[in-house]
Amino acid sequence: MLGVTLTITLIAAEVLAVGALVVTVLLRRNLDPATRLAWLTVLVLLPVVGIIAYLLVGEARLGGRRIRRHREVVLTRRETANTPPAPGHAPVIAEPLRQIALLAESVGGDLPAEGNVLTLLGDSEESMRSLIRDIDQARDHCHIVTYIYLTDATGRAVADAVIRAERRGVQCRVLVDSVGSAAFLDSDLCDAMRMEGVQVVGALPVNPLRSKFARFDLRNHRKIAVIDGRIGHTGSQNIADAAFAPKRRYAPWVDASVRIEGPLVHDLARLFAEDWYLDTDEWLGETLLNPPSPIPGGVIAQFIGTGPNAYNQAMRQVYLAACQLAREELILTTPYFVPDEATVVSLATAARRGVTTELVVPKRNDSRLVAAASRAYYEPLLEAGVHIHEYAAGLLHAKTLTMDRELAIMSSANLDRRSLFLNFESSVIVYDDDFTGHLRLLQRTYMSRSRRIDPLRWAKRPWPRRLAQNVAGLFSPLL
Repeated sequence: MLGVTLTITLIAAEVLAVGALVVTVLLRRNLDPATRLAWLTVLVLLPVVGIIAYLLVGEARLGGRRIRRHREVVLTRRETANTPPAPGHAPVIAEPLRQIALLAESVGGDLPAEGNVLTLLGDSEESMRSLIRDIDQARDHCHIVTYIYLTDATGRAVADAVIRAERRGVQCRVLVDSVGSAAFLDSDLCDAMRMEGVQVVGALPVNPLRSKFARFDLRNHRKIAVIDGRIGHTGSQNIADAAFAPKRRYAPWVDASVRIEGPLVHDLARLFAEDWYLDTDEWLGETLLNPPSPIPGGVIAQFIGTGPNAYNQAMRQVYLAACQLAREELILTTPYFVPDEATVVSLATAARRGVTTELVVPKRNDSRLVAAASRAYYEPLLEAGVHIHEYAAGLLHAKTLTMDRELAIMSSANLDRRSLFLNFESSVIVYDDDFTGHLRLLQRTYMSRSRRIDPLRWAKRPWPRRLAQNVAGLFSPLL
């Protein structure tokens, strides 16, 4: 009798929990229909799994302390918005690029800046050599934020440069994601850096006892370095060898970054200061007092920092706008392609309008589920005329976009829901023909090392493969 009563009680509790979460999902704001339907399906068909999953990752909760600090940051930004623009932050941009600049400003909060000197760094070794040279020239401070920091040759070389800087009296701060860089935070290399005085902090620590209602999979996916408030680096490059030891079977990791001098660096510096404050309660206002002046002959560029706490759809909207405004050509590269419906429709529509639309993704992906879900979207894109290329010379990790040979985007954000809706990301939009031309050549190099998907052969792929891909695609809103 007791067993029957207990069973009835558990069933009733399960029904009540599912019912409460179903109502929660239906009442949530700013949730697209596909994601809403996916959660409802999981909750109804797999109630126990659905309940646990939703409580863990269903909502973008950051925790009370972080939310309070973020409100302070937002208030500071609003006060700054009412002051005159910083040097170089009021350029004139021609149409149609002006539409993207206005959109990026409205959803991201950052003005475009003129007078920037940008250097495209097309591979991991070049990017890390450039970063180390700049660290070795640092005089005041060196700030780095990265998702993954490995204790390989590259990680040690960067650590050595940071330690040398610290010994010269340079204030060095390194912010790494506490999940992506968990091994580094527990390493002798990290201990050595701290012993030399380098401040190393794990961002977004996972601690269920302290943050019972915070979502553990919201990660700081940014890759930013700021040297003396005068030089910046950003892009897709983690601090790691291209061989990427944890997943060497997919190597080499193929990345692209950009070195920046000029007013735009101030925006990178401010974003680092905000991230540092959210995780340490230390405001680095003194590092933001003297923004760089415009450099004669420099280019116009715009920086966007996105995350679940603010501007979480900024880059998605910029990508959609680029698809809609493109007139001749659109090239995108991304390691993880799990788009929402609006992105698929925008890419397909661009191709149907006669815009040459190229999408470059890795042939082999380090996530089988993501790879299968990604391929579930090939067919409607191929039917619309989008050219899909699978990169075969490693794991293409560069996240780039060029439009009509006059606009370029370099980002830490993938073309997936996690990057565009959840993670903390950083992106640079460049309004310049020459820089776009250089990035376009790099994209064309990726395409030359890829196999273009044939639409007819793809339509005839074996049904078990099609079934697996389409089933994986059903879970796209939850990936």
